Amino acid sequence: MQILSFPEAATPADLRVQVREIQEQAWPSGSGTDAPVDTPTHDPALRPLSMLLVDEGTVLAALDILFKEIVQAGRRFSAGGLSTVVTSKQARGRGYGRQLVTAARERMIAQSLDLGLFTCDRPLQAFYESAGWRVLPGAVLIGGTPQAPFPSDQPGFDKVTMADFFSAAGRQAQALFHRSRIELYPGEIDKLW
Repeated sequence: MQILSFPEAATPADLRVQVREIQEQAWPSGSGTDAPVDTPTHDPALRPLSMLLVDEGTVLAALDILFKEIVQAGRRFSAGGLSTVVTSKQARGRGYGRQLVTAARERMIAQSLDLGLFTCDRPLQAFYESAGWRVLPGAVLIGGTPQAPFPSDQPGFDKVTMADFFSAAGRQAQALFHRSRIELYPGEIDKLW
């Protein structure tokens, strides 16, 4: 078993097909997996990095890390976030997702990011905490664009914001992110990572 990482656009086609099949299991689109395998899932401006847990050529779990510079309280920070975290139905319950999410957190630290942050459905909070992430108290991510904001606290959503602060600058600025609205603005494709 190994963890493979590729820029999303450079992920080998056979692995990308498997990832799309697993994503379709988790989030049925109704259109199946007919999209061309080279069609990106994420906005290339977010420099998506795909991480795959693979066993003898079979993808067991996958996720993408998205990267963006954000501004909070007038200060700039390099941030990364998890997106499209998924484990195949056949492989669930064996710790593979946790292993991959933990590796993604370590990868963000190695990338010298100031912080990692993302939203998850409230029932998944304990899963992400078991992989080293923490709830960012009272924080709301504002996705979409400044012209068409997509907040994580909108009606019908039951999201929590997860985070970790990696760099000295990030750790010193933690309080700026607590109980705040964080202008992520990843765009129209990803809306909220």
